[in-house]
Amino acid sequence: MIDPRTVQIVFADLQDSIVALSGTNGPETIRRSAGVLSTIAQRLDIPFTMSVAPRPDGPDVIAELPETAPFVRGGPCCWDDLAWRAAIAAEDRKTLVICGVTSEIVVLHTALDALAAGYAVFVLVDASGGMSERTERAALSQIEAAGGTVTSVASFVTSMVRDFTTPVGRDAIVALHGLMA
Repeated sequence: MIDPRTVQIVFADLQDSIVALSGTNGPETIRRSAGVLSTIAQRLDIPFTMSVAPRPDGPDVIAELPETAPFVRGGPCCWDDLAWRAAIAAEDRKTLVICGVTSEIVVLHTALDALAAGYAVFVLVDASGGMSERTERAALSQIEAAGGTVTSVASFVTSMVRDFTTPVGRDAIVALHGLMA
C-alpha cells in the first residue's frame, strides 16, 4: 500500500501538439488516463507539477489537466529545470509519479534522475506515450532496472485507495470507471 501523503505527481509534456504524436498509446487513452489521475490527485490532496517543452504556440496543455502554471524547461529532463526541482523538493514527498510523452525522452530522463536523487518512482504507462513500442519498451526497462516501478493509473490508484466503501473510495472507483470509457 502506498500512502498518498508521500506522493507527488509529475505531468510531463502532456501538451496537445505532443500527445497527438504518441506512437504507442492513442491520444484519447493518454488524455483519459491523465484526467483520471488528475481527479484522484485533487481528491487525495496530492500535489502535482506540470513540466512542458517549449512550443512556438505556447504550452497548449491538454484540457484534462487542472489549471496551473507549467514549468517551461529548455531540455529533455524535468530534473534539469532548477525551478521545477525546487518545487518538487519543497513538497518533501519522496514518491514521484511520472507520466508524459515521450516515454523515451522526458519520462525516462526524469525518472532516472529522480531515482538517482533518492526518490521512489512510478511511471504510469497508460498516461504516457512513446515513439514506438520497441523504443518505449527499452526506456521502461531502463527505469525498472534502475529501481523504478512501471504500472498503470488503475493499479497505482488502488495501491493508495483500498476501501471503496468510504467517500474517498467511492470517488476513486467512479473515477477509475472513466478509464473504461
